[in-house]
Amino acid sequence: MRSSFTIKPLVTAIAAFSVASVAQAAGLDRSGQDTTAFFQDGTYAEAVYTYIDADVTGRDAAGNKVKDIAEDYDFFRYGVKTDIDNKFSIGVLYDEPWGAAADYHGNNDFVGSPSRVADSLISSRLGNGAPEADNIGVNNVEQFKGFINQTADKLAEGRQQLATLQGFEQQINADIAGGEPMSAIDQRVAETAAQLGRPEINSFAAFQQLVNGTEQSLADGEANYQRLKGLEGVLDNALTNAEATEVEVRSESLTGLLGMKFGQNNNYQIYGGPVAQRLKAKVKLRGNAYETATGYDLNVNPDIDYGWIAGLQYSKPEIALKASLTYRSEIDHEVTASEYLPLAALRGVPPNQANKMEITTPESVNFDFQTGINPTTLATAKVRWVPWGDFKITPPLYNAASQFDYGSKGLNLVDYDDDQWVVELGLAKRLQPNLAISGTIGWDSGSGDPTTSLGPIEGYYSVGAGAKYNLDENWAISAGGKYLWFGDAKGQIPNGNIVSDFKDNDGFILGVKLSYQDK
Repeated sequence: MRSSFTIKPLVTAIAAFSVASVAQAAGLDRSGQDTTAFFQDGTYAEAVYTYIDADVTGRDAAGNKVKDIAEDYDFFRYGVKTDIDNKFSIGVLYDEPWGAAADYHGNNDFVGSPSRVADSLISSRLGNGAPEADNIGVNNVEQFKGFINQTADKLAEGRQQLATLQGFEQQINADIAGGEPMSAIDQRVAETAAQLGRPEINSFAAFQQLVNGTEQSLADGEANYQRLKGLEGVLDNALTNAEATEVEVRSESLTGLLGMKFGQNNNYQIYGGPVAQRLKAKVKLRGNAYETATGYDLNVNPDIDYGWIAGLQYSKPEIALKASLTYRSEIDHEVTASEYLPLAALRGVPPNQANKMEITTPESVNFDFQTGINPTTLATAKVRWVPWGDFKITPPLYNAASQFDYGSKGLNLVDYDDDQWVVELGLAKRLQPNLAISGTIGWDSGSGDPTTSLGPIEGYYSVGAGAKYNLDENWAISAGGKYLWFGDAKGQIPNGNIVSDFKDNDGFILGVKLSYQDK
């Protein structure tokens, strides 16, 4: 005799699982791109709210404490589907798949005036870090400003000396015009030059060369002084910026689905459809940690582009078994990137630019599985893969400025070393006809360590719990939570330098769902 379970109580139990699903993961992953709403029977609709509170603290490379950088983050997920007939289903899903929210504060290398960066720049051009021919012993901002003042004083002396020489030249020219012999002129010039300690000036022609040379030297000095003042202005501009490093990424996704069942008992379903995605971002790099990129601003205006989704599902209702494999494509966004990089001016690169830039959000694969264990207990499993190792953000100005120091390919602002794997296992139990509880354990591989300083987490382990209460035969409310133990990670900047170390961090997720189902 074939084993079978009553399906309705099991469906009641499983619905508690998806309230606080994958919501703080590797890379920019947030929602986990859940599609299980589409696999519910009959007409189904849900609205889900998720709130994330993570505590991410560490120390910078100098040992200063970095207080919690993770801002509270929340998002919504909606889904609606209906069966056209016993073969075809349609649905629409809304979620916010990708995101980030980090805000540094306190007394550390990610906040405040980048004084060490300024000192290093000066030393590399005029001090111990410069070629021997350029080393004039100027190694910090204070010495640099003193050198500029000395240069201004020397230029003032030079202008006075030139005025004296030009006055003498005018007098000689007047004497020549009055008929004084050149032999007498040359003798007078030689006697005057000897008194000034310049015995090599023994004729008026030599004196004129001196005047011309002095004029050229003064012009070169003036030009060099202006370059120094320009450098001073750029550095002063950078040093007055005492803000903190921030990053915010937001996305929205709307997925249309059409499913077709097939097989002897309609056990199989293929499904797919278009995906519209909206993306925007804002980044501020501040403090000494980001070296010559300090003061950098990036603003990505909202952009909408399109991809697709496809999958295969198998179900066996008599034992409450459902298994689905879902693929989502990459989505290429061509966005307008407004950038400001103040120290780019030192390279002759305009520091304010707006350019087109491509950001490709990654493809993903989700596997969802459930099966009944007995009439009141359900087991579930979720597996997710996202190839973050292929993802990068390469703003044009940032990349162009980095090519001076790092070669023709320059640097990406954000990239990751590894792909992400997420595994979550769970059990759901019906306690009463209208009440079910659930529990989960989970693991996220992260996307590499060290990782970007804008999100220094290396995956997590998690434990979660949820409950669902049926208000009546159609309406239900679910609530759940999850506790996360984040993996330790070292934060690095794009050139590979380690700038921070984050350990022993955690967080929690809370979610609530209102659902409607009419079979």
